[in-house]
Amino acid sequence: MVQYSGTEKARTVSRMFGRIASRYDTGNRVLSMGRDQRWRRQAVKLLDPKPGQRILDLGAGTGDLSLEIAPLVESVVALDISGPMVKLGAQKAGKAGAADKVGFVVSDGLQLPIPDRAFDAVATAFTIRNLASIEDGFAEIFRVLKPGGRMVCLEFTKPRSKLFSAVYLPYLNHILPFLGGRITGDPDAYRYLASSITEFTTAESLAGYLRRAGFLRVSWKTLNMGTVAIHTAQKPRTAKC
Repeated sequence: MVQYSGTEKARTVSRMFGRIASRYDTGNRVLSMGRDQRWRRQAVKLLDPKPGQRILDLGAGTGDLSLEIAPLVESVVALDISGPMVKLGAQKAGKAGAADKVGFVVSDGLQLPIPDRAFDAVATAFTIRNLASIEDGFAEIFRVLKPGGRMVCLEFTKPRSKLFSAVYLPYLNHILPFLGGRITGDPDAYRYLASSITEFTTAESLAGYLRRAGFLRVSWKTLNMGTVAIHTAQKPRTAKC
């Protein structure tokens, strides 16, 4: 996978998701065979949002995760680096009658325009591997969480089974870019998707990043034959920042 500087990667990712925004949801449903929504619902269940809470959805895209959370809490800030994705998300929220609960913001996930300790919980889905720095991404999440706040990270991961990998990796590197290209008209975006997954860290390693960021009670579960992981973690109640 091409290595970018932080600014270069942010710009590349923003442009790429902007190009496929109008077909992004369709691509997700087809390529995951509808499972992506079920994964998000499981992530929300593990987040365990409560009435009265303010939640940040980091890398919200078109708002699928935010719209799952919104009925359960006071408000959601849906933040994404892609303006076209955010625009579509705001339209979806309006159609769903959730515009008063979900506010959409365009921003880089590594430079959040948010004060310290602003949110009761943070959720992120299929975003962390797109950041230029995992460490800086988790540091920002830690910063904007209230002490005792909970975070959930839904992300692709590497399956442990070598036998399954022998089938999964050819699909990921060849079939997925072809199908994604046919659906969205942008095969390069899905070649990036494939490389971002194959080059990403393991679920165990990602848990280590969370612990080094200062999180406690770090755990995870894998889904979809070990290709998707949901990590949960908590900011210490005694955290000073």
